[in-house]
Amino acid sequence: MYLEKPQFFTKTSSAWEAMLSVCREAKTSIDMEQYIFTNDAIGKKFLEIFVQKQKTGVKVRLICDTVGSYYFYNSPAPVNLRAIGIEIRFFNIINPWRIKNIFSGYFRDHRKILIIDGKTAFIGGSGIRIDMENWRDTNVKVEGDMAQEIQNTFEEMWSLSLQKNIFSRIRKFGKYSLGFNLITNAPYPRRRFLYHRLIEAIQGSKEYVYLTTPYFVPNKRLITTLRAAVKRNVDVRVLVPKTSDWVLVNRASHSFFEELLSSGVRIYQHSGDFLHAKTAVVDGKWSTLGSFNFDNLSFSYNHEANIVTDNPIFVSTLKNHFELDISRSEEVSLNKWLQRPFLWKIREFFIKAIRRFL
Repeated sequence: MYLEKPQFFTKTSSAWEAMLSVCREAKTSIDMEQYIFTNDAIGKKFLEIFVQKQKTGVKVRLICDTVGSYYFYNSPAPVNLRAIGIEIRFFNIINPWRIKNIFSGYFRDHRKILIIDGKTAFIGGSGIRIDMENWRDTNVKVEGDMAQEIQNTFEEMWSLSLQKNIFSRIRKFGKYSLGFNLITNAPYPRRRFLYHRLIEAIQGSKEYVYLTTPYFVPNKRLITTLRAAVKRNVDVRVLVPKTSDWVLVNRASHSFFEELLSSGVRIYQHSGDFLHAKTAVVDGKWSTLGSFNFDNLSFSYNHEANIVTDNPIFVSTLKNHFELDISRSEEVSLNKWLQRPFLWKIREFFIKAIRRFL
C-alpha cells in the first residue's frame, strides 16, 4: 500500500494545529469521526472552519459518539449546523438519564479520525476538548492509499450510525499490502480484528514488546501472552500514566501490577503531562497506533481503528517515542509495590469483581 511519509504529533495541541491547518485548505470534503467533541474553545475553532468551508461548497460530515460528545449533542449547535447544510450523526443515541450510568460507556464509537478531500487523514488518540490540550498523545497525518482506506472505514461508520441496530455486520478493513493496514475492532464476535492482531504480534515476539496506554486493564489472554513472552526472554515493558483521569480504571490497572511484575513484566509510570497515547511496538518489526486502549472496553465493547504496520520509519518513530517517554517515567519496583498501603490492596481486591468490564 502506497503511503507518503507520515507526520507524527506527540502533543494534542500540535495535532489540533495541523488538523485545523489542513481543514482550512479543504477543497471538496471534510469528514470527522470523534468519540469526544466538545463545542468549547477548541471545538468552536473546528466548527468555525467547518461553517466557512461549507459556505464555499465543501461537504462537511461529522460522526460523534453520543456519550463521549454528550455536551455537544445536548447543545443547540447540531441543529444550527444542520440548518446550514453540515451533516451530523450521533452514534448509538441513548436516553439522557443513562448518560452518567456506568453502562453508558459500552458499545461506543471510540475512534478518532479526520479525512480531508479523501487524500489526507489524521488518526490517533486525541479528542476535541480543551482540557486535553497539553496531553501527551500520539497522532499521525497520512496521505495516499492509507488516507483512502481511512475514508472507507468512515463511510461504513457513517452508514452504521444511521441504523438503530448498532450490531450490524462490519467488515475488516485493509488488505495487507507493502506493510500497511488499517485495522478496525468492533464489539461483536469475530470482528475483534485489532485485538487478535495484537495478540498474534506478541505471541511471535523474540526481542521486545513495548506497550503504551492510558488505560491498562488486560484480560486473561493478554496477561498469559505477556507472561509467555517473558519466559521466552522477551523484554516486555508497559508504560502507563502515574495517575489516571479515571480513578476506577486506575485502581483496576493496579490490581494487575503484582502478578505482572512477579512474572518479569516491567511497568513504568509516566510523570508530567497526562499520557494518553495508545501505541505498541514489537521487535522493531511491527507497530500500531490509533484509538485502541489495552483494556476490556477497547478489546470487546467499543469501535476502534488503528494503523498497523511494519514500515521501518513508522516502527522506529514509535520506538523512539517509547524510549523518550520511558526516560521521563519511573519504573515500578516489585519490592516497593509489595509494600504499598494496605488500603490500596483492599481496593484492588474488591475491584477484581468488575475489572473485566473496564
